[in-house]
Amino acid sequence: MKPNKIFPFLFLFFFLSVTYTHSQETEPIFDDKLLLNGYAEKYTDESKEVLLAMIGDDTLSPYKTAAAIKVFREKYSREVFKTDKKIALRTILRCLARSDSSFIQVETMHTLCLMNRYKYFESMIPSLIQKLIHYNDTVSELAYDSIDNIIKNGHNRPREARIIFNGLRRQLFLTRKRLQNITKPDPKLKRQLELLRWAIKILGNEELRRLPSEVISLL
Repeated sequence: MKPNKIFPFLFLFFFLSVTYTHSQETEPIFDDKLLLNGYAEKYTDESKEVLLAMIGDDTLSPYKTAAAIKVFREKYSREVFKTDKKIALRTILRCLARSDSSFIQVETMHTLCLMNRYKYFESMIPSLIQKLIHYNDTVSELAYDSIDNIIKNGHNRPREARIIFNGLRRQLFLTRKRLQNITKPDPKLKRQLELLRWAIKILGNEELRRLPSEVISLL
């Protein structure tokens, strides 16, 4: 093929390559928080029966399921009793057992703690504390908001403060080497420290001696 015939093909190939690359670079990235809040707003007028059916539907996307759990918790979790409460708890527990989505896990654990605090606090809170350092910022924020809401709906019991303190203490000991070089905590560490301050306020300042020395200056 002669050079003057090859040039148009090369130009076309270059143009298509640049266009494809540009389309990849400008492709919108989904915001997890906006998606969750958007679905929650969409479902806000649904009945508890519809929301429970959605929670039990394995074909829904994690965002939709997590949003349905959030709306159910905020609207109905305190209004279901006896048989209805057993059905709701069974549905939520099944959802938690079958899902590997962190969004669903956080929403279900939060809901279970509020619906039966005595039964689920000790088993769910340590898992929520682990989510505080999740690589996804939205999951970390959701976990903090969940623990904070559970605390605010309680009575500042030492037993619960001890569970939170012990979970955070273990977590901070595992990262103490990284803490040595930190002077300004990032958002995730700030959340950990905020919850730790609450626990120490309930348990007493003597608990400070049980923390890594690197944490004391950050508090």
